[in-house]
Amino acid sequence: MTPIVYIVDDDAAVRRGLEQLIASGGFMVRSFASAEAFLAACEQGCAGCVVLDVAMPGMGGPQLQSVLAQRGLRLPIVFLTAHGDVATSVRAMKAGAVDFLEKPVSGATLIAAVRKAMALEARQHEDHALRAAARARYAKLTAREREVMALAVAGLPNKEIGKRLELSYRTVEIHRARAMRKMRATTLLELAHAAALCGIDATGAAPAADPDAD
Repeated sequence: MTPIVYIVDDDAAVRRGLEQLIASGGFMVRSFASAEAFLAACEQGCAGCVVLDVAMPGMGGPQLQSVLAQRGLRLPIVFLTAHGDVATSVRAMKAGAVDFLEKPVSGATLIAAVRKAMALEARQHEDHALRAAARARYAKLTAREREVMALAVAGLPNKEIGKRLELSYRTVEIHRARAMRKMRATTLLELAHAAALCGIDATGAAPAADPDAD
C-alpha cells in the first residue's frame, strides 16, 4: 500500500493550498472535506499520515484521532489549528500526534512535520512486518520447543531447563537448536529479540494478540 499524506480540512481554499504545498515536497496527497469522508475512504485501511484540522463541523480532529486509534489505524497525525489551545494540544500529543501547528504555518515547518510523520509511519510499518514474520515462525514451533525457547531467553542454562521440564540435557539441546533454526536465530541474543517481537515470556505463555493485526 503506497503511503499517502491525507489532508482533512473543511475549508476548500485551505485544502487546495495544502495539497499544492505538500505535493511540492514530493508526496502523494489526497484531501477530504470532513473526518467522516476520510473514515469512509479508509475503511479498508490506509498507509501514510494525516494532516488534520482541529475544529470542523461534525467530527473534529481530536475525535477523529480517537476513532482511528479505536479502529487500529495507526496513522501519524499532524494537527493544524487556527486557534491555539494548550489543553487540546497537550491531549493530542499525549495521544500520539506528531505535531500541533498553528495556522498560518510556514511551508518549511509543515513539510518538516510531514516528513517526520512519514518517517514514523515507515518505522511502524517495518516493526509490524517484523512482528508478523516472527509470529509466523513461532507458530511453527512445537509446544516443547516453545517451552525450551522461553526458558532459554529467560537466561536459564540447558541443565536447568532440563530439570524444570524433566528432560535430558541432550533433549534440551535438540529442542533449543530446532527452535533457533525455525526462528532463524544464530545466537541467543537473536532468539531473545525474536521472542520479544512475539511477546513471549519465561512461562512459555502464548504471545499476546498483535494490536496491529488485521
